Amino acid sequence: MTLRLLTSASMTPADKTSFPDWHGTTILAVRKDGQTVIAGDGQVSMGQTIVKGNARKVRTLAGGKVIAGFAGATADALTLIERLEAKLEQYPDQLARACVDLAKDWRTDRYLRRLEAMLLVADKDNIFTVTGAGDVLEPETGVAAIGSGGNYALAAALALMETDRGAEDLARRAMGIAARICVYTNGNLTVETL
Repeated sequence: MTLRLLTSASMTPADKTSFPDWHGTTILAVRKDGQTVIAGDGQVSMGQTIVKGNARKVRTLAGGKVIAGFAGATADALTLIERLEAKLEQYPDQLARACVDLAKDWRTDRYLRRLEAMLLVADKDNIFTVTGAGDVLEPETGVAAIGSGGNYALAAALALMETDRGAEDLARRAMGIAARICVYTNGNLTVETL
């Protein structure tokens, strides 16, 4: 019998369907009344098992001027956040340019192209979803979400935007709704505000 070590880079499509995926995340960004918030849950799942309930998937960058949340493979996402930090140093106070440059590198670099993650990035004025397909998407509503529970959080946040709730309260309530629906999302939140 031959044993082989499976890594993301060495897996065939058949391996990826049989290999247990680490997944499950909900990251939500809300901008309302001059306040920007990114909230992320803390659950990490492997298949049907909860492995960790208090992971920190939201970080502050650029001396507290930028917030980033990630979904996907943790090591891949942290690599991308390090790259984003370098871009923010190269282009201070130019979040859009840093995100576009990161997305360009992510799409064209052989190493980065294999990374399986998504980023939700915000400063006080902008929110961007950054993907490995070269996308840098800015929501038209002031609300964006990624991850397995992202659509639930997005729908809840959009409904709550019409209320008089502040951005942080709105984000917390929307994440709570997502946690009640998505089995890969919990109520242990990390919330960062600008």
